Amino acid sequence: MTTMTAARSPLSPADRPQLGLRERKKIRTREAIRTAMYALVEEQGYEATTIEQIAERAEVSPSTVFRYFPAKEDIVLTDEYDPILMEELRARPADEPWPDTIRHVMLAAARVGVAEDPRVARLRTRLMVDIPAVRSRMMESMSVTGRMICVALAERTGRDPDSLEVRVYAMSFIGGLMEASLYWAENNHEGEFTALVDRALDVLEHGLRKENP
Repeated sequence: MTTMTAARSPLSPADRPQLGLRERKKIRTREAIRTAMYALVEEQGYEATTIEQIAERAEVSPSTVFRYFPAKEDIVLTDEYDPILMEELRARPADEPWPDTIRHVMLAAARVGVAEDPRVARLRTRLMVDIPAVRSRMMESMSVTGRMICVALAERTGRDPDSLEVRVYAMSFIGGLMEASLYWAENNHEGEFTALVDRALDVLEHGLRKENP
């Protein structure tokens, strides 16, 4: 396992591996569908936006939309970051304490997720708060990410990825990230999202301290 600096993190778009033509076309199609949906939601709201409208705006067929995204909620939540997160987790030094590794990776992911399109980041988190179906699907989606963290954690510690201890530890980070996202949206996206993620990680690492009166 090799050391990677933040400047050359695979979370940085400039340093991501070059993909083949077919994969690049798939990503462009997914991005076109997502962009179409975000624009329509901003114009007329989430509930009024239909798959047919999204397909027309993205210049694809409704069946193509469903081929890439099984449900409308998936268009809001699906991104390309899970494999990159796994790569980043595995790239950290083998002897680095796990809390330091997860802090590095989650803060890097938070920075990239917001920096690449702040408007979309705010819209997505707002929909997570306002639309129960989106929030429910978010929990399912993040549980998949959590299972990936279980695998990375098991590789680092030699533990069984399906053990209760590994699952609880990994999913605590996913819960912290989810609550930071909701809190950010509920408070009108005030402050930096990365600062909220950092606060969440502090709680997970050090526990909940009693406030001074």
